[in-house]
Amino acid sequence: MNRRSLLSGIAAVGCTANSSWATSSSGERLAAAARAQVGVTTGYDPSWTAISYPNGDVPRSTGVCADVVIRAGRDGLGLDLQKLVHQDMLANFDAYPARRTWRSTRPDTSIDHRRVLNLETYFQRVGCCLWRANAPVAGDAFPRPPLPGDIITWLLDARLPHIGIVVGTYRTHSHNLDCQAVHNIGRGAEQSLLAEFHPHRASGHYRWPASF
Repeated sequence: MNRRSLLSGIAAVGCTANSSWATSSSGERLAAAARAQVGVTTGYDPSWTAISYPNGDVPRSTGVCADVVIRAGRDGLGLDLQKLVHQDMLANFDAYPARRTWRSTRPDTSIDHRRVLNLETYFQRVGCCLWRANAPVAGDAFPRPPLPGDIITWLLDARLPHIGIVVGTYRTHSHNLDCQAVHNIGRGAEQSLLAEFHPHRASGHYRWPASF
């Protein structure tokens, strides 16, 4: 696939990321940008909304779980997932679940990047996947300990896709006891212990961009 837009976006990070994160790793910048959304995004609204392209967004006070990741990418790394996902979908539409899941017939810049299944597909296609579940796994039992900035996904109640960004650390290599993630499950951006997701199902673990 064509990765020119991803690589050019990464090259621009030094010019667009917050200068206070200039010496931090990509993961630390993503984690910091996710934490900064807590208390700012206080609502949840999954309805389709027409937004501009590129760098489009709904009001920061609201959004869905995917918006946490999209905003962290823009704020922390200067990377626009709206544009990156759209460009890849233009060239590889049938590689995405849009047609079979939402009966879409063409890419939609207002919603495609805001859907967890599309983000998972994009991350996998650009080499960012560290693990994908092929059998039921408890929501706090990711096989590889997540690191700050890692993107993790779940199936809530074993059926509803959900996504968040790891912002904390883990206590040991065998238990994710102290791991925390920022996500929006319906109450706005919030920081939660990974252990709170134990009743659900872990779905995927990604490190984006692949070069950090």
